[in-house]
Amino acid sequence: MSQIPAVLVTGASTGIGATYAERFAQRGHDLVLVARDVARMEAVASRLRQETGVTVDILQADLTQAADLAKVETRLRDDAHIGILINNAGTAMGGTFVQQSTDDMARLVALNTTALVRLASAIAPRLAVAGEGAIVNIGSVVGLAPEYGMTVYGATKAFVLFLSQGLSLELGPKGVYVQAVLPATTRTEIWDHVGADVNAMKNVMEVGDLVDAALVGFDRREVVTIPPLPDAGQWDAFDLARKTMMANFGNALPGERYRNPA
Repeated sequence: MSQIPAVLVTGASTGIGATYAERFAQRGHDLVLVARDVARMEAVASRLRQETGVTVDILQADLTQAADLAKVETRLRDDAHIGILINNAGTAMGGTFVQQSTDDMARLVALNTTALVRLASAIAPRLAVAGEGAIVNIGSVVGLAPEYGMTVYGATKAFVLFLSQGLSLELGPKGVYVQAVLPATTRTEIWDHVGADVNAMKNVMEVGDLVDAALVGFDRREVVTIPPLPDAGQWDAFDLARKTMMANFGNALPGERYRNPA
């Protein structure tokens, strides 16, 4: 791996992905942009080449399609210059669980979870051998809050958080940094997918602010970065409660409350 690794960004044609590409280009990283919309990626790439002088490659891919996904996996496995993966591609959908079609749910799961884990799996072994590199997975605070009512979407983002934490425990000792970034409401095109008007919402974070905050967490090597959360102690307390509960998972008998029901 080179001293300044290249960064592969999925969902790079707009929004969070395009902004990550811009920020890493400004830091001197070459880029590989992945998305379905070539014209938009070309516009991003042309601007960044001109402004920063970095090399920008484009891979057109629909990550819900096996052949396209395999193409990106191959690039991650074989290109030793790529040392950072930004697993950003994702989508959402409107309606409640009983209103959503099974096929739409399956496509959502395929993009938000299956593609993400396959791309992480493609690059992780090489990074572990190199003893350096990073995988950044874009989750959501919805993965912590079923009360928001986005059941399937939230479940995929809970998967992203758990995967990131597990990978951090496994890969961190090998020198590979893994970060989960959990945005809240952010001004991106994802709201068009759910039929919502983001301009009518309150407390909407701008994409640049989100990515800049996420990169502060990246530089600090946080495992979980929640840009809208003002008090890091709240996450620490949440995580401590989870770890404290773990001590009671190994009991041979059911808890007293189940052995002696009222």
